[in-house]
Amino acid sequence: MALTGLEIYKLLPKTNCKKCGFPTCLSFAMALAAKKVSLDKCPYISLETKKIIAEASEPPIRTITIDNKYKIGGETVLFRHERSFYNPCLLGVLIKDTFDDKIISINIEKFYKLEFVRIGERYKTELLLLKSEQDNIDRINDILKQIKPDTTLGFICENPDVLEELTKIRRLSLIGIVKDKRNIEKFVLLAKSNNVPLIVGGETLKEIIEIINLIVQQYEYRELIINIPIRSYIQTIEYLTQIRRLAIKKNFRPLGYPTILLIEQKQEEELLAYATAGILKYGSIVVVDRVEPDIHLSLITLRLNIYTDPQKPTTVEPKLYKIGGETTEKSPLLVTTNFSLTYYSVEPEILNSKIPSWLLIVDTDGLSVLTAWAAEKFNAEKIVDSIRKCNIEEKINHRKLIIPGYVAIMSEKLSNLLPGWQIIVGPKEASLIPKFLKSIWDFNN
Repeated sequence: MALTGLEIYKLLPKTNCKKCGFPTCLSFAMALAAKKVSLDKCPYISLETKKIIAEASEPPIRTITIDNKYKIGGETVLFRHERSFYNPCLLGVLIKDTFDDKIISINIEKFYKLEFVRIGERYKTELLLLKSEQDNIDRINDILKQIKPDTTLGFICENPDVLEELTKIRRLSLIGIVKDKRNIEKFVLLAKSNNVPLIVGGETLKEIIEIINLIVQQYEYRELIINIPIRSYIQTIEYLTQIRRLAIKKNFRPLGYPTILLIEQKQEEELLAYATAGILKYGSIVVVDRVEPDIHLSLITLRLNIYTDPQKPTTVEPKLYKIGGETTEKSPLLVTTNFSLTYYSVEPEILNSKIPSWLLIVDTDGLSVLTAWAAEKFNAEKIVDSIRKCNIEEKINHRKLIIPGYVAIMSEKLSNLLPGWQIIVGPKEASLIPKFLKSIWDFNN
């Protein structure tokens, strides 16, 4: 739990030396509590105090960085409407050394094709997780030869000696799983020396807590990820919820770590049910043993829905776009808002029309057409201002502007603000744009 300014002040030397840049230790403490200054600014603070304040200022769930690319954990709320969720869960594919050679090769090849475009952005399944059940280094090495060097690759087995041999061959992104107290030291030393997160497991939450406490207290290693034991759908949700609640509501540090679910040997519907629960109920990494694109696209879409900030709409850059090829001075001019979903609904329909067009995007703080109009963020004045800023009158030789059908009411005011222009009311639905453009646009006029 974060400390208040007064609680931090009690830990400071109280010299009021001003070397931190503040007139008093109290004002420095208040700035620290507000995260406006670094603790290092105080030259007299003890190492013990630094440790206390640093630990107290951490989020209830530790942030773990994987491959210097992906952050997991670090969340501070149970429900995203309370603030937001910040670090999207990673999605992964599980490959076991017990799989048939042909299946392994096919699955690895398909893994690299699990990339999709959603709302103009590219998303993919990030993690390839290799699980050893045979402990055969030669076989594992043969599998590794098929995996690209820059792949975010995890490796799990129960034998730390096999893991040690593997770390000599290949850079890994995360390792585990520690379930046996007798192997803790080897696993932790491997994780430390390779600077990778360590997956910790157990049959029950009690066992997991005992292993985590031992690792943290005896080996002072905290780059940990909790593996959730999967026995039933209900128990999986219960464990995920209990861990999150205890970490956030009770500040129970032994469970304040990201979680991973390994979902294997399930029918497709059951697998999707478990993976969906993992994404919805706080899983930090969700790994499945299937590579079908429809499964992964569904999970990526769900992840986008959950980890999109509900208080911050997704937007596109407000500017003038060329859609459908090389536009000319005779090309149509359409206008809409900078809400991503609006843009990516309109853009493909202009492409379908086969008529190269100009699309003017007005900054409406990411609101859709009707919502922005109701909030007075998409009005005649803003459209005219955008036309002027983009120098549109220099790019077209006609004076025709197509506005969305839902805001036909602003056509009269636009006509007054743009003398000499013809304001054309377009269709209400984006799907009608191709037919509309073909029916009204004549390049000869």
